[in-house]
Amino acid sequence: MTIKVQRNTTALVIIDPQNDFLTDKGTAWSLLGASVTENQTVDNIERLLKGAKANGYTVLISPHYFYPTDSGWAYNDPMESVEFQTHTFERRGPLTLDGFRGSGADWLERFKPYIDDSKTVVCSPHKVFGPQTNDVVLQLAKRGINKVILGGMIANLCVESHLRHFLDVGLEIAVVKDATAGPRHPVWGDGYQAAMINYQYLAHAVWTTGEAVERMVG
Repeated sequence: MTIKVQRNTTALVIIDPQNDFLTDKGTAWSLLGASVTENQTVDNIERLLKGAKANGYTVLISPHYFYPTDSGWAYNDPMESVEFQTHTFERRGPLTLDGFRGSGADWLERFKPYIDDSKTVVCSPHKVFGPQTNDVVLQLAKRGINKVILGGMIANLCVESHLRHFLDVGLEIAVVKDATAGPRHPVWGDGYQAAMINYQYLAHAVWTTGEAVERMVG
């Protein structure tokens, strides 16, 4: 199936473009670093952001933050347990940016010109994997968006969960396969390869970054 993207009905959604997932100093680099490096994920996310901005597309960021009060949760899934143990995406509170700049929860510096331009929609945080706990779907609907170009982190968790929910609410989705990456775990397996199989079954299109940017031109 081919999706015809149009700037008035299509948005770029980038999930978790944050230091803890995408830099070698990040808390999750031991799980994600090989996949991020092989896919050139950081370069490709930047290419998507640059292409969307240059061609007048709406850009939304769906971030992941944990606040001190989240430590009161009674149970966590396996990946959340790792994140809490390593203080991934940790912030001091929802109403303060103290300690945020340059932290693991912050954007990569090279992404900031695109995200901090007063036009990009930075949504509230998704608290687990999918967008059911934030305002991404509302922000899309209020803008008349019915198609999404999807990238970001992590391929088999937050990206796949966003994909599934977007499909459930009736959106057309193209996933950009090299603008994401997945964890490799000696017991749990290769999350990126698992995601690539599911994207083929679920998404309306699976593109490379080059294909996505090319479709945004014009």
